[in-house]
Amino acid sequence: MRPVGRPRPQGVAVTPTPLLVLDVVGLTPRLLDHMPRLKALGRSGSRAPLGTVLPAVTCSAQSTFLTGVPPSEHGIVGNGWYYRELGEVLLWRQHNGLVAGDKLWDAARRAHPGYTVANICWWYAMGADTDITITPRPVYYADGRKEPDCYTRPPALHDELTEKLGTFPLFRFWGPRADIVSSRWIVAATRHILATRHPDLALCYIPHLDYDLQRYGPHDPRADQAAAELDAALGPLLDDAATEGRTVVVLSEYGITRADRPVDINRALRRAGLLEVHTQDGMEYLDTTASRAFAVADHQIAHVYVRRSEDLDATRDALGGLPGIAQLLDDEGKKSNGLDHPRSGEFVAVAEPDAWFTYYYWLDDARAPDFAQLVDIHRKPGYDPAELFMDPQNPYVKVKAATALARKKLGMRYRMAVVPLDPSPVRGSHGRLPDHPDDGPLILCSRPHAVTGPVRATDVKALLISLAGIG
Repeated sequence: MRPVGRPRPQGVAVTPTPLLVLDVVGLTPRLLDHMPRLKALGRSGSRAPLGTVLPAVTCSAQSTFLTGVPPSEHGIVGNGWYYRELGEVLLWRQHNGLVAGDKLWDAARRAHPGYTVANICWWYAMGADTDITITPRPVYYADGRKEPDCYTRPPALHDELTEKLGTFPLFRFWGPRADIVSSRWIVAATRHILATRHPDLALCYIPHLDYDLQRYGPHDPRADQAAAELDAALGPLLDDAATEGRTVVVLSEYGITRADRPVDINRALRRAGLLEVHTQDGMEYLDTTASRAFAVADHQIAHVYVRRSEDLDATRDALGGLPGIAQLLDDEGKKSNGLDHPRSGEFVAVAEPDAWFTYYYWLDDARAPDFAQLVDIHRKPGYDPAELFMDPQNPYVKVKAATALARKKLGMRYRMAVVPLDPSPVRGSHGRLPDHPDDGPLILCSRPHAVTGPVRATDVKALLISLAGIG
């Protein structure tokens, strides 16, 4: 842990330019038209298209920004993958040790010893050698209850933020109730850090555009409203940065495009006799250790793990004609896309532009595991955007949720089983490379001429060091 505010080493003449880097996930040129503050920042400063990586998902993109290398080198091949040595699919891990490569803060400190960094909700925050860390981290009680909270370094910052801002609103950060509240909390926490700690670099993750664009699609009026709402929430933070003389960089990991065609990739593998399940209490669970092939679905990409080489052809045949798959990358395809890493599947499936992959592997909803109707990002062997909805087919779903909430308030165990098993409400997704720049990410900078022409994701690290004036 490097204490913020420690004296600068003797003989260091350069004073870094303070930076605020906002990861406004889902920001695209189309949405920028509904965000007057950010649009003005790009107009008075500079703006450029930002290339992303395959897969265009949070963990892979952020790791590329911070290391300057693709997933084939830093190893973050998605928001999760199959841990072959454990026989488990694990998503949304938090330890920075999973990310290989030279981190932005390491490079900055070589150039300027004493360089200070605050990470406010960028992923893989735990265990990172940053000075300040704030990251979502629920309290998992021994009786099975889960309560919202966050992890901080230094530890005393936790109570400081909770007293000032309230408990981190975890259930507004993801799930059916996800909305602007979580982004407002993160913005307020960032303002507090800038005002009280003055780090050289502040990294801030803003999730709000992820929600309604997946729920309703990027062209729905509610998506435009979400953009305007977020722009207004960012205003005070942008004002603080300007007052402090802090250079602001705004970037995005991906754009969300219209995608309303779910592809049941694991069901196709099961019907081909390649995926196996085991049954407990009438519920089916994916048997990764026995399956000849299965997929870890992650938005518009899916890593397909094949246990034995003799099953590669059968797996290719099972998926080759599946509607919704645009590409099935083999070793050569993975290499050409910067995904040739041992954590990747033997194949990587890429969805067609209007399609996305479900994780579902059961063939009868009556046999689905009980976690399927929960917001449970750690037990599901793949990403589930249906967690953004309450089951529209259940007329009593709100009563069910209220009953579960009452049990929770009484300190009793509860199951918030409200997520639909029907994926059809989902209207937006991401993960494949964008077909049009207006649907892709972009980068803005408050400094004129700082970004010109397309910027690659692998160039972001060097760009930030240059903007800090220490490169």
